[in-house]
Amino acid sequence: MSGHRRQPSIELLELMGVVRENGNEQMSLPPLIQYSPLSYDYVLVAKTREHVDREAIKKQIEFIEELKKKNFKVTKILDDDRVFFGMQAPVEVFEKYRYLLKVSDACNWSSDQNNVPLSTRIRVVHFILNHTPISSGEGLRELMKMKVFEARFCLHEKKKQRELTESWARWTACFQGQPITAVRNYFGEKVALYYLWLGWYTYMLITPALIGVIVFLYGIAFFNTSPLIKEVCDVDLVMCPLCDKRCKVWLLSDTCTYAKVSLLFDNNGTVLFAMVMAVWATLFLEFWKRHRTSYVCEWKVSDWCEEEILVIIGLTHALVVFRVIVAVQLAEGSWEFMSTHSSSVAMMLGAVLHYLIITVMTRVNRIVAMKLCEIEKTRSFAATERSFTVKMFTFQFFTYFSSLFYVAFFLGRINGHPGHYVRIASKWRLEECHPSGCLTDLFIQMAIIMVLKQTISNVFEFTGPWFGKWLKRKRTHKLQRKCAHCYLKEESQAKHGAALCDNCKLRDWLNNYRLNDVDSFSLFKEFLEMVIQFSFTTIFVAAFPLAPLLALINNIIEIRLDAIKMVTLERRMVPKKTNDIGVWINLLEAIGVLAVIANGLVIGVSSDFIPRLVYRYRYGPCVNGTATDIDCMVGYINNTLSIATTDNPEIRKEFSPHQMETPNGTNVLSCSYKDYRDSEDYNLTPQFWLILAVRFAFVILFEHIVVICKFITAWFVPAAPMRVKNDSLFDKFKRLKEELRSFEESQR
Repeated sequence: MSGHRRQPSIELLELMGVVRENGNEQMSLPPLIQYSPLSYDYVLVAKTREHVDREAIKKQIEFIEELKKKNFKVTKILDDDRVFFGMQAPVEVFEKYRYLLKVSDACNWSSDQNNVPLSTRIRVVHFILNHTPISSGEGLRELMKMKVFEARFCLHEKKKQRELTESWARWTACFQGQPITAVRNYFGEKVALYYLWLGWYTYMLITPALIGVIVFLYGIAFFNTSPLIKEVCDVDLVMCPLCDKRCKVWLLSDTCTYAKVSLLFDNNGTVLFAMVMAVWATLFLEFWKRHRTSYVCEWKVSDWCEEEILVIIGLTHALVVFRVIVAVQLAEGSWEFMSTHSSSVAMMLGAVLHYLIITVMTRVNRIVAMKLCEIEKTRSFAATERSFTVKMFTFQFFTYFSSLFYVAFFLGRINGHPGHYVRIASKWRLEECHPSGCLTDLFIQMAIIMVLKQTISNVFEFTGPWFGKWLKRKRTHKLQRKCAHCYLKEESQAKHGAALCDNCKLRDWLNNYRLNDVDSFSLFKEFLEMVIQFSFTTIFVAAFPLAPLLALINNIIEIRLDAIKMVTLERRMVPKKTNDIGVWINLLEAIGVLAVIANGLVIGVSSDFIPRLVYRYRYGPCVNGTATDIDCMVGYINNTLSIATTDNPEIRKEFSPHQMETPNGTNVLSCSYKDYRDSEDYNLTPQFWLILAVRFAFVILFEHIVVICKFITAWFVPAAPMRVKNDSLFDKFKRLKEELRSFEESQR
């Protein structure tokens, strides 16, 4: 491979610092190592005779005998109340199974079957173990469920484990590129592509994180001088009560701080930022496809192939009811601070409750998705994995975003007006938006969920496996006997016929047994967490421009956290081959489209961008072009408010005289509320219908412009570089020539 030309896309990733290959490692297959008796392909663990029933022992012995019939060498070692079975597959078994596991082409297989990479051996043995039934028809999976075997795992290689720890799985490597090829050689292509994708995603977050900070600073720079803030903070405008009975009228100036925060996230900069993020999502995905294609071409796996919701919606309704009831209870309480800030406190408590529901529903969603997959009875594990991924992501998406969609598009828009408020069970009034808009509610809800989810998840993700390893170490019998010198040998130093002594084997197997278990969906959990985060980063980014920054900080930690966990705290995953990230790419593309729609609706419907635009050019002081010394937005807040007077019988019925008393004891005959309604008959004004029309026009225009930009971007960034296509054709041509040459030699 010394003359092999490396892909420009891979060299670009090295230059950016996403990966760290530096041309030192071969990008095709890892160097083939000679099989050594110091290595074992697989280990099974079971309870001894004294701790299980006779039927389980019978099935245990029968399964081991079935493996011996296939010429497997099985080493049995007793330790306290457990028995370990070390598996070594014969060399000839790989010739039989190589075609079945798609490793038979000229590029991926050595002609010398005595030289087989350990990762390939593990995959083959894993396949055989899962397809070796006993006389009753039960395979290893069923035997595991019946507790015939307690655990199964493949062993970590001590030398390579140390190398990965030094170069990758440590906190001091946070700002270094990842040795993707070394990860692929040890854990397989499936794990390597996950970390390659995560590294590229993290790198791409740098730009939107910086832009988001600039948008945030833009809001800080101008919000103190904005006439909108002055109108809220300097005008003693009396607002209508926010709840029934004990709530009184209040002064708009009391919410000065809330208005300032609103303007930080609801300004002209967020519109441009939302458009940038939509194009960014397309660039991220299209460049990812190029990098993925370059790597799978180098790895010679380009042609690899492998064969409920109503409850969640109900939870959204429960959150709405919770917020309404809490807001009323706090407003009517005796604690003055809580009474004054009842809506904000209720909203924060609702966000915390939402996070707790997410935690519980994650487990429920997993169970439901698995049950639905069992009902489907898919033909292969790959099909089951795809089906489970789509179902689980759909359930989780609704769990995470259902309440956010309510806050973004329904809060304050279906609550009615004085005299005709909309109530839950004819008792509790729905929440209203602040005169400065509802976008701050969405921002706070997202911030609480993102911070809690990322912080708490990372803490448990690291401490959970560490505690599990410590607990198993406490429970297992401590090996008192000294290990012989053979345990310190490296595989490369082993001579033919050398073997580990039983003490050394047991120590090695115990160390791996004490690690936390992994299963077929272990990597799925990591992908799901990141794709949900990608949804937060793109879908409602117009309301929370700091989301990319939080995601970037989290991901820098997440990469090393996952690496440390996978290399040192968990059992070794069975290496699996693949050439893409599966159905996740389709979900990411769907999120990108949804982000365009959602951000268009957030700006056009949820924010006050359109009402401000209409006011500036249709109702403001600058409409006639005569005002030169006045800000064009002066009077906007007052323009968005309607007035309710006690002259109307419906209003007198709605608000008691006690409620129409200001904090300083003055009785008022009218109050204001956010809406565009006539003060006499409370019908919607022409301004409301004009704003509504402009809102929908903006959403359609925004989405068309962004979608066009996305298509142009995707067109300029083809998924596969031309050099990759040429190299792939050249490899096929070379392989075809070799096959023809072999055929001609066989005919002679």
